[in-house]
Amino acid sequence: MSASGGTKAIVAALGANLAIAAAKFVAFAFSGSSSMLAEGVHSVADSGNQGLLLLGGKKAKRAATEEHPFGYGRERYIYGFLVSIVLFTIGGVFALYEGYEKIHDPHELDNWYWPVGVLVFAIIAEGFSFRTAIKESNELRGKQSWPQFVRRAKAPELPVVLLEDFGALVGLVLALGGVGLTLATGNGVWDGIGTMCIGALLVLIALVLAAETKSLLLGEAAGPEQVAKIRAAVVDGDTVTRVIHMRTLHLGPEELLVAAKIAVQHDDTAKEVADAINAAEDRIRTAVPIARVIYLEPDIYNESLAASGDDPAKTPGGV
Repeated sequence: MSASGGTKAIVAALGANLAIAAAKFVAFAFSGSSSMLAEGVHSVADSGNQGLLLLGGKKAKRAATEEHPFGYGRERYIYGFLVSIVLFTIGGVFALYEGYEKIHDPHELDNWYWPVGVLVFAIIAEGFSFRTAIKESNELRGKQSWPQFVRRAKAPELPVVLLEDFGALVGLVLALGGVGLTLATGNGVWDGIGTMCIGALLVLIALVLAAETKSLLLGEAAGPEQVAKIRAAVVDGDTVTRVIHMRTLHLGPEELLVAAKIAVQHDDTAKEVADAINAAEDRIRTAVPIARVIYLEPDIYNESLAASGDDPAKTPGGV
């Protein structure tokens, strides 16, 4: 996995979640807090999710085959989608169920210092993991806002880790609030309410992740800046005079397919056109290095056809 895959952030989150999960289950065993049980299951689910992301990154490196001529780059999208399913079913739904049970059968907490101590430890550990994810994301985010980064990122790993860590930190605060109110009032219902809130939060994050990774699986085009660079690189002003129309598609986070119909001079020889196409491909790869698969189709631009065509994608002069 490349650096843009956020390997450091994934490993940091995996280490933190394994340690936190063990601590939470110990705290549940001594206190009986449903919030701690829900948070323990949440951390186990998160650990499994980081394992899935690492596995997806490894599988995506496989070389292309006759059956999969464009390679396996989309494996990372598939495993990112699986993460959202795991987070929804194991993390969110379980927490909602456990909270419902606790509200209907509340009881006081035993050994309250266990859940409080573990929650404070978990907040510190998750904060370290979240800081690592933010640091790696800032290297790619540029001037985008955080919602824009999550929405537009082509590599699924960093948005997944960011949302998981954010959800974990908020969930820990909710769990601490539930435990604190239970201790203050002596009413175990508050622990159940805190657990329900954790479940609702995890379900919401899972739905956001599912929507974003589904879009990547369906196939997203290059970003506006990359498209502009590709268009500028294609035209040389001599043999290639314009881009008639163009399509781009991410075959993976770091692999882009470019297909374009380009206008050439009507009196150019076949060799001149072939040389111009090869030169244009070199310019595209220099301008946008992730453009690995490029198909350029030469055509003669016709302004009258461009004006009268019903389908620009099939019209020589279309846009």
